[in-house]
Amino acid sequence: MPGLDLQDLVERALGGQQVAVARLISIVENAGPELREVSAALTPHTGRAQVVGLTGSPGVGKSTTTSALVSALRARGRTVGVLAVDPSSPFSGGALLGDRVRMGEHAGDDGVFIRSMATRGHLGGLSWATPQALRVLDAAGCDVVLIETVGVGQSEVEIVGLADTTVVLLAPGMGDGIQAAKAGILEIGDVFVVNKADRDGARRTVRELRTMLHLREAESGEPWEPPVLSTVAARSEGIDALADALDEHRVWSEKSGDRDRRRRERVRREIEAIGMEQVRARMERVRGGRELPGLAGQVLAGELDPWAAADRLLDDAG
Repeated sequence: MPGLDLQDLVERALGGQQVAVARLISIVENAGPELREVSAALTPHTGRAQVVGLTGSPGVGKSTTTSALVSALRARGRTVGVLAVDPSSPFSGGALLGDRVRMGEHAGDDGVFIRSMATRGHLGGLSWATPQALRVLDAAGCDVVLIETVGVGQSEVEIVGLADTTVVLLAPGMGDGIQAAKAGILEIGDVFVVNKADRDGARRTVRELRTMLHLREAESGEPWEPPVLSTVAARSEGIDALADALDEHRVWSEKSGDRDRRRRERVRREIEAIGMEQVRARMERVRGGRELPGLAGQVLAGELDPWAAADRLLDDAG
């Protein structure tokens, strides 16, 4: 960004200024040339925020639950950041649903920062820039960062690699209990919430979930027993119990070392992703040069085998 005073922007973001925080998240989303400098400046100020992922099938009330949870956390004096990952617009590439509009009741609250982020075709239910945006909110002083994913399914279990606590939302009458078992969601949830609990079949859904979780615990011997809660998020019913469960899991994960293990794995994956992106960029530069067509010709002529050609290509890319 021409004329951008990055150091001033970072200092204002560290002071919690929402405009500065928004600009830094825009930088990481756009993968601008300043991204590396931003990361270096923010990293020493991170590690304090509790990261909570909320995932579930479309229609279970993720945004309503997230908004109600923000209110409950604010009532407890917590500052909250929300990264709402939306499907991408096929035209602009931007977030399509716009959770900032749906969570308008929190507008004007300096203790809440809400940002919609587009997946831009990224599988896993998260935007590729989510880890970097999380770093911005953490450094800006958010006590809790809520990450709401696009949906849940075979390709959307990525949230467990990013969150300290993963909340899985389900709803009665949607076959979610069976879907949870199929998609492997039972393995990733730390807290399960049956939302829209005023509907018929809610008690049965809770009962089925508890039975499946009990069987899982008996087989795996995992030390944390995920609670199954009932909520009606549209009326904020059961949301305080959800906030309590998040606190309980935070205390347990800190004492057991589970939080440190997850965070170490999170950073390992981020480093790996950055390294792979750098390799990809170098390969793109090589592909645009003359070396690759020449190597292809040598392989066709029988002068080189493909493995030796690839070795030469990697040497040039390095």
